[in-house]
Amino acid sequence: MGLVVLLVMIGVPIAEIMAFIVVGGHLGLWPTIGIVILTAIIGTGLLKWQGLSTLYRAQESLLQNRFPLDEVFDGLCLILAGALLLTPGFITDAAGLLLFMPPLRVALRQLLARYIIARGHVHVSASGARGDASSNTATVIDGEYDDLTPTQEKKDDQVTGNPDLTKH
Repeated sequence: MGLVVLLVMIGVPIAEIMAFIVVGGHLGLWPTIGIVILTAIIGTGLLKWQGLSTLYRAQESLLQNRFPLDEVFDGLCLILAGALLLTPGFITDAAGLLLFMPPLRVALRQLLARYIIARGHVHVSASGARGDASSNTATVIDGEYDDLTPTQEKKDDQVTGNPDLTKH
């Protein structure tokens, strides 16, 4: 994973410089700079418009007692899209504009969900019962766990009868 990040950190700026040279060679200096400034302005407008829309959808979800997971993901994509559009360059602008497209965000969300489900076990449940701050009742959190202690340590504890698991 570190190698991929390194390649992106080196490759994207080099590709952007090459794109600037090619576009600047065809259009000239000032039109190229104008396009970069125009994409930053368009990105700011799109971010404001879609960001507010996402915020309103998140508020509606919360009013319906539903966690706004889709809206949170969309918000993160919009933040990334805005950052890409504000970064000078044609490749980052193209990636930023793509992230403003809702169908692409839905596809990315589904892809990420499949990845998370395939890589690990995630289970979350809530009972909805909350403790009252003015009373002495406490919030109870019920959960399940899997013991990931290595097999040899389990055998040693069973043989010696040592219930002390804090020795690790």
